[in-house]
Amino acid sequence: MARARGARSVLAAAFETTYGTAPAAGSYWKLPFASSNLGSEQPLLESELLGQGRDPYPPVKDAITTEGDISVPIDVRYLGIWLKALFGEPETTGSAAPYSHSFQSGKWDLPSLAIEVGMPDVPYFAMNTGCRANSINWTMQRSGLVTATINLIAQGETTGTSSSTGDLQQLPLKRFGSFSGSILRNDVQLGNITSGQITYTNNLEPVETIRGDGMIDSADPAMAMLSGTIDVRFADQTLLSQALAGEPCKLSFRYALGGDTSFELVAHAVYLPKPKLTIEGPGGVQVSFAWQAARDEALGRMATATLKNDVASYDNPSA
Repeated sequence: MARARGARSVLAAAFETTYGTAPAAGSYWKLPFASSNLGSEQPLLESELLGQGRDPYPPVKDAITTEGDISVPIDVRYLGIWLKALFGEPETTGSAAPYSHSFQSGKWDLPSLAIEVGMPDVPYFAMNTGCRANSINWTMQRSGLVTATINLIAQGETTGTSSSTGDLQQLPLKRFGSFSGSILRNDVQLGNITSGQITYTNNLEPVETIRGDGMIDSADPAMAMLSGTIDVRFADQTLLSQALAGEPCKLSFRYALGGDTSFELVAHAVYLPKPKLTIEGPGGVQVSFAWQAARDEALGRMATATLKNDVASYDNPSA
């Protein structure tokens, strides 16, 4: 009897035309991922009734929730699928490679995905429909692999013993590494940074209506938020002075592999709090700034994510 193994698992995804309806077979990408706990769960409600002795009555099923996190590489090509889910349709320029895909925050119309998690050894295939991307977060540091965590809220899940995705399209995988990363303040390399953490969230609100199938009606975007922390060796007062003045700056989080391949998330108006300066020993003094981004009135948005690569479009593969 075969046993499920992570190395044999398959993650397939396609954008939905109609929310909650999986696209036809042949319209899916095969996505690289490091881990996934996307799926549905239904807890049991313990009986509260008395009067029949110490042994309880049977439990009752509670509401079904379908959500979870997927850990994915920050890479040259596949990242665009997740950025489209998070920010909406990009503005793509270029008649030939390199193409530049610009994703802007603040859009109301966010696409949904159908995502199938497959374990062929069992076999077990779970199709999660109506998946909307709630958030992304990752950490920038000097070394190590660069992975992001995508949080998703789905409408529901159906399971079976065979895949419904058909032949899957794969893109050549090319990852960004920590070595290719940089953080800029007002387009100037920011020095003395030891690490940075970035979180963008759509603050999705599940529409939990009463219906017989236990699914939600949708997941609506509320106020977006872009925030994080930057850890700095205390060597000058540039960031501290900005925090005291209460003025915003532009922060850019960038990965680049040559001039034709890059990913950059720009927070156009970043505000810094005044941190406490703590001395913890004879070594260097480190300061952590928990920054928050806001809407830049001149540009009319909070953030822009730009992915430059050789992918012409992030529409579904042809069925």
